Amino acid sequence: MEPGRPISRRRGGGGLRRRGPARQRRNGRLCAAKSAVMRLTEALAAELGPHGINVNCVLPGVIDTPPNRAAMPKADPATWVRPEDLAAVVRFLASDEAGAVHGGLLPVTGRRGSRVAVDRSPGGAAVASPAARQHVENRRMNAPPRLAIRHSTCPHDCPSTCALDVEVIDGATIGRVRGSKLQSYTAGVVCAKVARYAERIHHPDRLLHPLRRIGPKGSGRFAQVSWDEALDEIAERFNAAEREFGAESVWPYYYAGTMGHVMRDGINRLAHVKKYSRFYSTICSTIAWAGYAAGTGKVAGVDPREMAKSDLIVIWGTNPVSTQVNVMTHATRARKDRGARIAAVDIYDNDTMKQADIRIILRPGTDGAFACGVMHVLFRDGYADRGYLARYTDCPDELEAHLKSRTPDWAAAICGVPAAEIEAFAREVGETRRTFFRLGFGFTRSRNGAAQMHAALCIPAVTGAWQHEGGGAFFNNGAIWKLNKALIEGSETIDGTVRQLDQSKIGRILTGDAQALQGGPPVKAMLIQNTNPVNVAPEQALVKRGFARDDLFVAVHEQFMTETAQMADLVLPATMFMEHDDIYTGSGQQHLSLGPKLIEPPGECRSNHELLQALAPRVGAEHRAFKLTPRQIIDETLKASGHGDLESFEAEVWRDLQPDFRTSHFLDGFGHADGKFHFKADWARVPVPRNIALGPWQDMPALPDHWAVIETADARHPFRLATSPSRSFLNSTFAETPSSKAREGTPSVMMHQDDARALGLADGEAVTLGNDRGETTLRLVVVEGVRRGVLIAESIHPNHAHAGGNGINVLTGADAVAPYGGAAFHDNKVWVKKATL
Repeated sequence: MEPGRPISRRRGGGGLRRRGPARQRRNGRLCAAKSAVMRLTEALAAELGPHGINVNCVLPGVIDTPPNRAAMPKADPATWVRPEDLAAVVRFLASDEAGAVHGGLLPVTGRRGSRVAVDRSPGGAAVASPAARQHVENRRMNAPPRLAIRHSTCPHDCPSTCALDVEVIDGATIGRVRGSKLQSYTAGVVCAKVARYAERIHHPDRLLHPLRRIGPKGSGRFAQVSWDEALDEIAERFNAAEREFGAESVWPYYYAGTMGHVMRDGINRLAHVKKYSRFYSTICSTIAWAGYAAGTGKVAGVDPREMAKSDLIVIWGTNPVSTQVNVMTHATRARKDRGARIAAVDIYDNDTMKQADIRIILRPGTDGAFACGVMHVLFRDGYADRGYLARYTDCPDELEAHLKSRTPDWAAAICGVPAAEIEAFAREVGETRRTFFRLGFGFTRSRNGAAQMHAALCIPAVTGAWQHEGGGAFFNNGAIWKLNKALIEGSETIDGTVRQLDQSKIGRILTGDAQALQGGPPVKAMLIQNTNPVNVAPEQALVKRGFARDDLFVAVHEQFMTETAQMADLVLPATMFMEHDDIYTGSGQQHLSLGPKLIEPPGECRSNHELLQALAPRVGAEHRAFKLTPRQIIDETLKASGHGDLESFEAEVWRDLQPDFRTSHFLDGFGHADGKFHFKADWARVPVPRNIALGPWQDMPALPDHWAVIETADARHPFRLATSPSRSFLNSTFAETPSSKAREGTPSVMMHQDDARALGLADGEAVTLGNDRGETTLRLVVVEGVRRGVLIAESIHPNHAHAGGNGINVLTGADAVAPYGGAAFHDNKVWVKKATL
């Protein structure tokens, strides 16, 4: 069917038929395979319908063919499907008359009206003949499976944390996944990759049993072992490292493969109790949180559903069409109901930009300059709300004086946006009181990222947009949850003298960098959950070298054989979110959400909590949470946080915790002690939970500005590279599912057509990108929608998908971003040349 897609598109229409088996109740794998065919049909129907291509699925019963007659000589073929009848159905679906049939699952189950032969026994009991019994069996096999709709929550590292309605088939397998209409933020919409979750959870390549490495690291040679053997070996190696090098030589490492609090953060409890090296989380949100809280005093803001009541929605530094589709649900509702305009501010013509009314394409790392140019116009042309500024902000006069030299021409020279576009954007914002700034993570993944977030956030404070319904700003709701996670993380056992190792510097840590190790012992043993650092961490060459150490013991708890798992000594099979209980907080919305266990896990898969429960006594870790079930931990956590108990929460599944209007709009004061919005950032004392001073924070500009600390292009590295997220992968998650792989294709990099022409490069050919950290090869995509000198590589493809086996993160750096650490994934200078393959 795949080859028919582009052909049908070129012809302006057409039809695709997929022949799938009848819905027969058999073992779990067969059910899953059939469900996957049906879900694929529905997904393709949604994808290809706008192109005039019909997609339907034919579900035949037993087909009357000579092989079937030979295989089932006692069956009655009169009840079977005649091939000519099946052909007639397919012929109809391929005809113009079937133009209105789209996404259909059509059973073709044979002829009806056949008589059932019955034998009468001497005792008078009716006994069906063999033919009759076969007929009944055929009917049973063709009966649809029992289908239940269960509620859940998406666990993945996306701000939407979508509420889900999940088809559970026969209590054992997953069918289609839909966004729930019962939850007001998700509003019935979910991304395509999660809608097709059946192909991931029932994937034939899932890890099912514990494995021990029997070949060299990275060879992929493993042998099956028991859980007890694996756990005993982990304990033996952890305890040996502790005896010889101290407890800090063991480093439990994790991240956001699940956002469930019990399964993600329980590993901290093991580290805290044992005084293993602690984990300092920097790879994603630290930069953005600091930039936002520097202005507002806390990480919270306007109800994101208020976008639907806005007249101008500014989507800045995020691509929600690809990465958090629910933003677009509410933004497009405002466009439809109110005639609102959507503005996109980003570094390339991405899928969100294509849907925007106002399109601002910047050079990477120059958002601060653009924001200053906009605010210059707002003050100059009388759009600044002087009354609001006097009441709610710290130093408006000082800011205005500072911005006098930050003219649109000054900004244009830095960010690449023509001065006229800066003027027009500023007027649009100034004239539209109900302007909603939806700020994202993307534009903060630069060495000046925190300053950029703060500069953009200052704009609605200048105009006073915070006063109006549908106005103000939102980035994340981290401050509203007040979730007491002491039981989950064993917080009372934290020893502040134990080092916290920077997650982003894993390559330097594993290769013995004394500064990264903070003068402490080498890391000799690791347990890794919920992350794939060999693929996703910066400075990949160092990361690979570190994992290749023969003296480093690594146990990886995973769902698939990732590139990190391939480097492990032991690989342990992990559950997915529908196979365990957990609780979630939605960073991009306001619901506390439950994710209950829906089905049993396959094979010998165990949840993160179950692994920790089994490992804890083996390494001498004592804490009562290791003896509780996830449901008990959730129940106690809810009670400790003032959210009632689990029983009452289960009746809701998703609980709306959005603060009231005045609180959300900071009308009774911002989060700083003085109640003001701070134009002048105190970078040494931003009120965020992760606040270890890192990077050149003393050099950060206090007032909004362009901070020229980014990797600038030079003669040797004439291009700047950003590794923006792709639509069908989520970091390295979904890189194993067929539909996501098919949509993303091979790793590619976008380049402006004039740059390609100047280098003599053609669309589609292989190019190599490099810098002092390493080099990688991708397929060139020539575009118009980037500034010259800018490259965009939508990521993250597996390393092995790149020619030579080096992934895109071989080019990214791990130097700490001020003020509290982070990784500058979108801030890389590189050279480009035609690849030699």
